[in-house]
Amino acid sequence: MKTRILLVDDDPFILEMLKVSMTALGHAFDTAMDGEAAKGKLKEGEFSMVLTDLTMPRCDGMQLLKHVKAEYPQVEVIVITGHAETHGYTDVIRAGASDFITKPFGMDELEAKISRVIREQTLIRKLEHLSMCDMLTDLYNRRCFELKLHEEVPRAHRQGYPVFLVLLDVDRFKEYNDEYGHQAGDRVLHDIGRILVQCTRENVDWCFRFGGDEFAIIIPYANAAQVGLVADRIQERYGHEARYGVTSLTIGLAQFFRRPDTSWPEDIADLVARADKALYSGKAQGGNRVIVDASSPCPDEVVGREIP
Repeated sequence: MKTRILLVDDDPFILEMLKVSMTALGHAFDTAMDGEAAKGKLKEGEFSMVLTDLTMPRCDGMQLLKHVKAEYPQVEVIVITGHAETHGYTDVIRAGASDFITKPFGMDELEAKISRVIREQTLIRKLEHLSMCDMLTDLYNRRCFELKLHEEVPRAHRQGYPVFLVLLDVDRFKEYNDEYGHQAGDRVLHDIGRILVQCTRENVDWCFRFGGDEFAIIIPYANAAQVGLVADRIQERYGHEARYGVTSLTIGLAQFFRRPDTSWPEDIADLVARADKALYSGKAQGGNRVIVDASSPCPDEVVGREIP
């Protein structure tokens, strides 16, 4: 994510100086004249950092700092203060600030402190990415799947759009591994990851390695027929790769629906169970099929197809 900084100060001279500094350093920015205005800017747009004065009308810097840490924990805050302020360095750091600058300050100090925070944010994002990704396929992992499922499903229900869970399993994968070796099996899994990314929408659908030779996709903003076409594309692309030998893909689909008198965790677990049941129904029929969960609304032509 590109660094975008919110500059907050009620002194027009200081705010103008900060704007000139951000322009010289090449950072995107927006401005607010006090903490209350800054809250509105944070709600409207995405920022990676807030640079705020401490003494301001309506909502001061300490109140703004506490608001940012409570509502936007990934956003870092650098506090700017004068010598005679009530709150000192220890106070703002304990409240969650990343750093502290005392007026008057120079361009070199400002640049150094902003650069340090950006380096730390970049490192944290890299570590978070590694903790959420499967190293073999570069897809998101099972841990990330659980988090995203519990985010995407309630959001889809609140906003009134459908969301599907797709589970995929490699047919006869053990047989392939036994014949060609585990390195060849790893190449199959890696290539499936590539195919899933190619056949889904960037920044809309979520692709995961669910575990072993199972994969999952969360597909929002699509109906059953459209999700069926995604499954078709995945199987056709996989089938064109001759080096996969006897293997094929079986795919199970299920649409989320909210049931009365059940909890969110129960309904999400039910979604996974229905997709899993559809998947293993397809495998029991010989594999190389797309099976839609019977309780998911779906046109007949996408149910139980065998892909030649």
